[in-house]
Amino acid sequence: MARSCAGRRYRLSPSSTLALALAAIGITFAITAGPILIAGANPLTAYGEFLIIPLTSQFSALEVLVSATPILFTGAAVAIAFRAGYWNIGAEGQLLAGAIAAAGVGAAVGDLPGIIVLPAMIAAGAMAGAAWALLPALLRVRFGIDEVVTTLLLNPVALLLVNGLLHGPWRDPVTGFPESPRIAASAEFPTLIERSRLHLGFVLALMVIVVAWYVIARTPAGLRLRAVGLSPHGARFAGISVSRTLVVAALVSGAVAGLAGVSEVAGIQNRLTSGLSPGYGYTGIVVATLGTLTLPGVALAALLLGDLTVGASSAARSLGIPSQLGAVVQSVLLLTTVALLALRRSHPSRPDDGGGSVAGGAAAGEAAPVESPVA
Repeated sequence: MARSCAGRRYRLSPSSTLALALAAIGITFAITAGPILIAGANPLTAYGEFLIIPLTSQFSALEVLVSATPILFTGAAVAIAFRAGYWNIGAEGQLLAGAIAAAGVGAAVGDLPGIIVLPAMIAAGAMAGAAWALLPALLRVRFGIDEVVTTLLLNPVALLLVNGLLHGPWRDPVTGFPESPRIAASAEFPTLIERSRLHLGFVLALMVIVVAWYVIARTPAGLRLRAVGLSPHGARFAGISVSRTLVVAALVSGAVAGLAGVSEVAGIQNRLTSGLSPGYGYTGIVVATLGTLTLPGVALAALLLGDLTVGASSAARSLGIPSQLGAVVQSVLLLTTVALLALRRSHPSRPDDGGGSVAGGAAAGEAAPVESPVA
């Protein structure tokens, strides 16, 4: 993770991060052309299937939005934490914690109306995600233990908890399958468009993006968060409580990731399953990084990856190539983005001495330079 280097911290300007994102996409397409050729398809045709074809019909376009919904949450969660200089790699575990809470509330509400049940589920999922994020945050501010390690290690713990519940007290008593009983009908998110899977979670994700952008870019709390992320020493000198800001950022990040779990339980699965998340929390890191840690960028990156996910299935059917190539493209995109960030940090153009210049940089809001989140 980005730490001081010879007493200095380096940041990326908005123009350089946009160029970096475009370069990462171009390099990714160049690298993955090889596997596509080996699979027996023309790379240009395959990329057309990946990116263009999903947008040519209403059904597939709506599926793009469905696929983007969970990573809108996790991308926003990661971006919020990273902007504060808190490297939360635990969005996957926080998502699962939120899903557990949502499934528990959804199955226990009985005949209560949706106007009561849905806010209760959303609140429970957010609190569960925040609770899952609390311990690593306290270890960071109290003992200086690296949050990258602690948040990452809690991800498999959350998955073990899910599997323990599904193979134990929450196993479906009717089917006997390792999945929880279906949540109440009043706990299910309503669909936004008839005969589609697009549900209320997408609107909730957009609301989170807008509110998070406003808070970070336009409020004193956001100014403090950005100041801590840009220069903890400068922020401390300015009278900002760095420890408190980091804990709040971690809790908000965990809560937003928990909402992704609520969205999947209430909007798609309608129950808790072990395959609820194929790695949405980790994909959120790709989304946040590709979106240059800005909330508008997160939205665009999530839509891009949602398009790629739907397009991979389309390409598999029409071109006869493995659908896993979509996951390969996403993985290469992550590695390429991180590699370019590391390369950019090794040749910085704007050193920050960690002193009083933090106020001016933080005051620029979403346009402020962002620090590379790589070691």
